[in-house]
Amino acid sequence: MSPFTRRTFLSGAAAAGGALIAGNHAARASAHGIAARTQRVPLSREDHRVVIVGSGFGGGVAALRLAQAGVPVTVLERGLRWPTGPNAETFPHARSPDGRFLWYGSAKNVFGRPIDVPAFTGLVEAVPGENMTALCAAGVGGGSLVYQGMTLQPAEAVFASQFPGALDWGLLDRVHYPRVARMLHLAVAPDELIDSPNYAAPRAFRDSARRLGLPVSKIPMPIDWNFALDELRGEMAPSYTNGDGAIGVNNGGKFSVDVTYIAEAEATGLATVQTLHQVTDVERASDGRWTVYVDRIDTSGAVVENKILTTPTLIMAAGSMNTTRLLMRAAASGRIPDMPDALGDGWGTNADRIYSWTTFDQDFGPAQGGPVVFGSLDWADPSRAMTVIQASFPPLGVDARTTVLVGYGVSDARGRFVYDGARDDAILRWPHEGDASIQSHIDPRVRAIAGPNSLVVDTNAVFPSTWHPLGGANMGTVCDLEGRVRGQRGLYVLDGALIPGNCAACNPSMTIAAVAEHALDSIVAADVGTII
Repeated sequence: MSPFTRRTFLSGAAAAGGALIAGNHAARASAHGIAARTQRVPLSREDHRVVIVGSGFGGGVAALRLAQAGVPVTVLERGLRWPTGPNAETFPHARSPDGRFLWYGSAKNVFGRPIDVPAFTGLVEAVPGENMTALCAAGVGGGSLVYQGMTLQPAEAVFASQFPGALDWGLLDRVHYPRVARMLHLAVAPDELIDSPNYAAPRAFRDSARRLGLPVSKIPMPIDWNFALDELRGEMAPSYTNGDGAIGVNNGGKFSVDVTYIAEAEATGLATVQTLHQVTDVERASDGRWTVYVDRIDTSGAVVENKILTTPTLIMAAGSMNTTRLLMRAAASGRIPDMPDALGDGWGTNADRIYSWTTFDQDFGPAQGGPVVFGSLDWADPSRAMTVIQASFPPLGVDARTTVLVGYGVSDARGRFVYDGARDDAILRWPHEGDASIQSHIDPRVRAIAGPNSLVVDTNAVFPSTWHPLGGANMGTVCDLEGRVRGQRGLYVLDGALIPGNCAACNPSMTIAAVAEHALDSIVAADVGTII
């Protein structure tokens, strides 16, 4: 039996050179948090033209567009590659997560209760803060490995309510959002699939929302839906059609960043991805270049090599939490002097809310197809814009009459990171009332869709968490609109940390990628050959 109940599951998957460096080099490593300070592991040095920390949406875009411009790039990814294919067993099963689910350094409390699994370089890291836990992905492809796949472009008026006015939505709409859509091969679920017995829950959501007069539409997804149809025909084991792909789709057919942006970047011959490379510190060297301190680890998290990389160009794309924490530690210690004062401010949850919906008068079936088919996008009023979608529930072997509803909307609530010298870490502080303003609209909407003969549980009230942490190195205050960190030549932020706390009633993946595409157009035109 899985250690997760329905409730707890939803309350939320040879050294270079072979030499030991002694004397001053070892002492310098010790001063900067390198694991060699206590272990006799090799220490090597490398020089690179561009180093990208992280391989999610921002890092993947940066790697591809720079490589296409003829610039060699090195991508550092702390996690593993997760190759998929028909009937693969790469990812853990949502009904019984194992060590593959959890990052070895993660807090154990992920869904409101501790998870006891062996140490492994798994898919998800829980980073606790004050009143909020952020869930962060690890692995080549970043969050695209474990996200459900909703790929939404904000409406112009809603976008304008959350982003700096100087960021040209019209240009993003004409050029960059469509470019992302093509890269991710977006498609909506076919009616043949929706009409099958396994998709009773999406149909129930659609019908209920329509009865209320709410807008309902199919959600664009980065999925080849033929894989789901093949599952229905018995040609491969279920993954899409029984909700088992909630923490990674084993069968393939999902156009995640690793098989799109990263694969195309590597195909140029100019992009190298180094897995199991965990960045521990970053520093500006005396000559103006950037120094990146890395632990090369094994799959248990044990350090097998220390590396010191130098580069004139450092692109931070480790996600909102880890990019911000690395930069704040560097600023607090003086390793990067004169960082913008606003670093660490403007952080948001994207106003995420996850509910379980148990119905007493409908059968959803023991196998619940997904991952996401329908959503209700209510964006007419930018000040109250919200989205509610239905997502599949993992298979339990019985009809639990339960599915998942997810809401997110506009919110001006923001938290901030504060450096804690005793812990040498930046700690998130989120206000207790958080996104209460928009949640006062999302919550009754979700309950109305569920209907009177239902039990609706707000899992975020049980365990406050977000899968969509945003901000910390915001555009307009810490960075310019293209991710250049103010006053720090050659340092860029191109991930969720750049986004100012909220993605305008949409999940953030498409906007992070589109903003990165926009940034790389400028960076390739203006910075390659000068800064880069």
